[in-house]
Amino acid sequence: MMERLFVRLCDERAPGPETDAPAGSLISRRIPRELAPYVTSALVYREDLGEREVLERVVPDGAVQLAFNFGVAPTAGQGEGARSEAIGARTEPALVRLRGRMDGITVTLRPGAVAVLLGVPASELRASTVPLDLLWRGEASRWLQQLRELPDDMTRLLWLQRALLQRARDAAPEVACATHAARLMMEARGKLSVRALAASLGIGERRLQQLFQQHVGLSPRAYGRVARMHGLLRDLRVAEVPSWARIAQDAGFYDQAHLANEFRALCGLSPSAFLTHVSGSSKTAG
Repeated sequence: MMERLFVRLCDERAPGPETDAPAGSLISRRIPRELAPYVTSALVYREDLGEREVLERVVPDGAVQLAFNFGVAPTAGQGEGARSEAIGARTEPALVRLRGRMDGITVTLRPGAVAVLLGVPASELRASTVPLDLLWRGEASRWLQQLRELPDDMTRLLWLQRALLQRARDAAPEVACATHAARLMMEARGKLSVRALAASLGIGERRLQQLFQQHVGLSPRAYGRVARMHGLLRDLRVAEVPSWARIAQDAGFYDQAHLANEFRALCGLSPSAFLTHVSGSSKTAG
């Protein structure tokens, strides 16, 4: 079975240059302004794999996604994939099996939007995939049918905007606090301690932990690990010949061994294997 890589860093609309999907099979769509407080990106994917099967290694981005599949649904683990599903945040790579005719839309939620839009704490979705019909009491099937009948991607996204905004009409003020907290951690590339982050928000550490569990799905410390790895991956995109000792120090790792261990844990590859894979890709960083 062929294996390939998928990388999308926080707040990027499109997959990164490390992603191996064929050109044109992934199309990033602009998020309507009204939906931007709740959604980071929307990705349309179309690919006909025929009789082939592909195992896609997805590097964690610390976010929750909603997937609406009009073709064959991707699967993670045993069993069949759901036509519409919520994909929880994780700190380890997901191995996703692709086959047949792929056709669908994936919406990446901002930290803070999960509990509002899905009606459950983000922590209940951690490292799991849940059919949306279980969360929305069958409403997701109606959404999927409506989306399938619309003529083009932009019309589908506009319909999704209206439907998601309807679900978000009762958003609590703490959603904005959770979104801000996650953004601060990502901007600091994971170098903020839990204590410092809580102090910058004017709340206690226990309350910060509750906000992350409720609205992000990861603890602040776990989300910080993802943020630090994203900072490292951004550094690697511009490093012609990486000096691992210097990059480890700049990225906030204790040492080079700590960097290597975290790379394997979050990406499922050693740093050298990752660079070899990227250098052999048809895409180039930049």
